[in-house]
Amino acid sequence: MSPYFNIVQLPLANKAFNDAEKLVARHFRLSEGQLKRNKYDVKTLAYLDQHEIKDGAFAHLCKYSYGKPDGLAENGKDGFDFYRVCLQDNIILDAVERASPFIKLSPLMLYIAVHELIHVLRFGNGEIDFDAASDEKEKEETIVHNLTKNTLEPVQQHDLGIVLECFSNDFKIGDLIN
Repeated sequence: MSPYFNIVQLPLANKAFNDAEKLVARHFRLSEGQLKRNKYDVKTLAYLDQHEIKDGAFAHLCKYSYGKPDGLAENGKDGFDFYRVCLQDNIILDAVERASPFIKLSPLMLYIAVHELIHVLRFGNGEIDFDAASDEKEKEETIVHNLTKNTLEPVQQHDLGIVLECFSNDFKIGDLIN
């Protein structure tokens, strides 16, 4: 099995993020402009730098801060934060293969996409510090999981229900990854 998404899987990942943007915007009652203020992109394993690769996670969120050169700041703004969702294709594909036929790529990708976009939104809005202590980040994961579940509630898809069960409190994500 290839560690990278193939030409059939890549469009599924793209669709998941397109669908996730709509679901997150609807759930949080955001306009398209409000969501776009949180600058982010999505890269797959083949295009990640070494520091963007993380074992044991479906996705890894990296934050990059860009400042304007001295003297060019406008209206007191001296730059912006940019988030990169770093998909770990190998971990995602391995989980799908090991949990087959129960877990399918499309619903798992939708869960991952919504989850990561909620993180981007919360970090971008200052609801939690990106560099918070690990115990704070653990609490944040629980909050984001619950928000992800609520955001995905309107999606009527049996295969998604199985994915959500896998992320419940009784079933730890490590059970799916390891």
